[in-house]
Amino acid sequence: MSSTVAVRVKQIKQITPVIREFSFESTEQELLPFSSGSHIVVQLPLADRVLRNAYSLMNDPYDQYEYKIAVRLQEQSRGGSKYLHERVKVGDQLKISAPLNLFSLHSQAQHHVFIAGGIGITPFMSHMRYMLHARDSFELHYACRDGISNAYEEDLRYLFQDQVHIYSEKTQQRLDIEQLLSQQNLNSHVYICGPERLIQAVITTAKKLGWSPNRVHWEAFNSPTPGQAFEIYLSKSNKKIHVPSDFSMLEALEACDIQIPNLCRGGVCGQCVTGYSQGEVEHLDHYLSVQEQQHSLMPCVSRAQAGQCIHLDL
Repeated sequence: MSSTVAVRVKQIKQITPVIREFSFESTEQELLPFSSGSHIVVQLPLADRVLRNAYSLMNDPYDQYEYKIAVRLQEQSRGGSKYLHERVKVGDQLKISAPLNLFSLHSQAQHHVFIAGGIGITPFMSHMRYMLHARDSFELHYACRDGISNAYEEDLRYLFQDQVHIYSEKTQQRLDIEQLLSQQNLNSHVYICGPERLIQAVITTAKKLGWSPNRVHWEAFNSPTPGQAFEIYLSKSNKKIHVPSDFSMLEALEACDIQIPNLCRGGVCGQCVTGYSQGEVEHLDHYLSVQEQQHSLMPCVSRAQAGQCIHLDL
């Protein structure tokens, strides 16, 4: 992982009952510049390990004095969102990674169609603020639940007005993905961030309508899914490691001082791809093809099938 940056919690805002916004300021050197769509990895010192979670930067990329993220309290949290919601206070110091962009705007697009679900609005807050400077053409379609996941709804309506379309109980509007995509021209690109079902619905519909895959962009930071504990065997170093039920394979390796290159820690970037020779793997990534999954996995999210021991090429 890249070098860390020390930051101080500058401000905390309760946006909805389950969404909190955190503003970070630097404690040492100036914060590094970032482009819209970037994320940072925040280190969260739990009792049994340091949890590293990726969060989209949502402030204006022209604002270099702070980083802002928004975090939803997850019902099945492994401890990260709970730690941020319940333990982090203004003035606390944390360590974060330098910004990295895996969800940038396509330079050839003449129109950008943003589709967000719930907390998936966060990268688009940065994208749209950038649009105010660049004067690019865009529209936002935001599916959310009133009083729960409708973060920044009023800000969006105020700043972007006719470019924003809200789908919720209050608006009594429902997002029709096929209708939305079918009315776009060939110079439009679509970007999705939100629940897995929303991402897959847009990808499937775009394919059905004949969209080129190069015009469809999505971001999904999957936190490692808890499951049954299992074992991994390192073939080259002849070492067996236990992976607890609430640890990812990557975290278990790191706990044994075995460092694997990684950036997103959510099955997206491909940096941590590792070969394996034995074991039935539950692949939960968004990077490897079906063919590649026959011999490679991503330890940030992959787990063993029940009762299996995975043999890694490490």
